[in-house]
Amino acid sequence: MTASQTFTARRLAAAALSAAALVGAAALPAAADGSGPRDSRVEISKVQYDAPGHGSRSNRSLNEEWVQITNSGRESVNLDDWTLSNRQGRVYTFRHLRLNGHSSVRVHTGIGRDTYRDVYQDRRNFVWDDRQDTATLRNDHRRVVDTITWDARHHGNDGRRNGDDGRGRGNDGRGHGDDHGRGPGHGQR
Repeated sequence: MTASQTFTARRLAAAALSAAALVGAAALPAAADGSGPRDSRVEISKVQYDAPGHGSRSNRSLNEEWVQITNSGRESVNLDDWTLSNRQGRVYTFRHLRLNGHSSVRVHTGIGRDTYRDVYQDRRNFVWDDRQDTATLRNDHRRVVDTITWDARHHGNDGRRNGDDGRGRGNDGRGHGDDHGRGPGHGQR
């Protein structure tokens, strides 16, 4: 090979690599997340952290404590291996659940039979602290999808945060439980 042929071959190889890099860079944003369609948004939409009633540890009372997860997008999202956890590190892992677009599922604390609308942690003790706690939803890659924090002393200011970006959403006015007038001493279960 002559010097000019070597130079031309190198220029062709460089041009081919540049073209491949441009095509790859253009495709990267669409595939970077890997967690599903962009038009589906999964979030913690409601929390009933203080079960109505006496606060007994009956299964009925335990199942009145729940977190609602909502898919506000059009496309269904596979929640298999997603987790919901509290500040103390208690974790519930979703198994074999596909959340359809524009639908919700409630994650109850007690024992029950899972359906597409209600799933159960099968616990015998309360999970969510009435006075102050944080619910964190993570996807199957362990990335934070949504968090919500409550403090009964500042009822209504829920410390909403979505995703790993740290942007807050302030007071969203959604029903996040009620302290039922039990006062500041009630809550650590």
